[in-house]
Amino acid sequence: MSGSGTTADDGDPLQTAVWRLRSRGCWTDAAALLEPHAGAPAGALQRTALLTERCVYTESGWAEADEALRGAEAVARSDEERGAAACERGHLAYAATLFGVRDRADEARSAFGRAAALIAPEGPGRALLDFRRGLFAENVADAPQAAHAAYRRAHEGATAHGDRLLLSFTWRHLAGLALREGELTQARHGFTESLRIREELGYLIGTAPALVALADTEEEPVSTRLRTEAARLVRLLGAPTWLKTPLGTVPPPSPAT
Repeated sequence: MSGSGTTADDGDPLQTAVWRLRSRGCWTDAAALLEPHAGAPAGALQRTALLTERCVYTESGWAEADEALRGAEAVARSDEERGAAACERGHLAYAATLFGVRDRADEARSAFGRAAALIAPEGPGRALLDFRRGLFAENVADAPQAAHAAYRRAHEGATAHGDRLLLSFTWRHLAGLALREGELTQARHGFTESLRIREELGYLIGTAPALVALADTEEEPVSTRLRTEAARLVRLLGAPTWLKTPLGTVPPPSPAT
């Protein structure tokens, strides 16, 4: 759902450690590694993104994410930094609205508008903003055409900047809209690409949603196999919490004999 952040490919030991924790759903531990850097805009923003992603996958930790966000806003200095902080505010407000914590739709809409005014059209943060505006358009405003346009811009931006993690999100959500329109082949291709990228990056926490999405386009026995693997990952990681109920009827695999 987020698409932000860095991966182990960056070569920085701190970022590698943060990615390994994040990719396995250990957001609290990852955020703790960034605490010494929370006085700098980049560290504060990344810590906020981690804690917001925890909210998205676990439906908990909202107060801590809001506190981290206020800290990121306080240390932002440049237009790009203020725009990135506004993008994070919009995403957190969107997620709180989506999960029924509190209706913050107006706050999300305002924050995304502010971010759009501050982030350069060709800047590296623009693709993420476009993607998040697409999420809002699809899931809150119920405007699939606007969502598709935003996802497409995000997809092109992520491609231009080599943001493979964000590409896994844009592929998935473009495919979701294609499935909604009955374009099964196009949807299957997008879901397959999303899953492939996440597996290559080792984004384990995001693999179960990708498996479930692809399962919706496959026939038996492939569909059940994908859902069984997704259920195994959710049991292992404890997240995403919103997949526990739909996957609760999938039995665990029989032990090897």
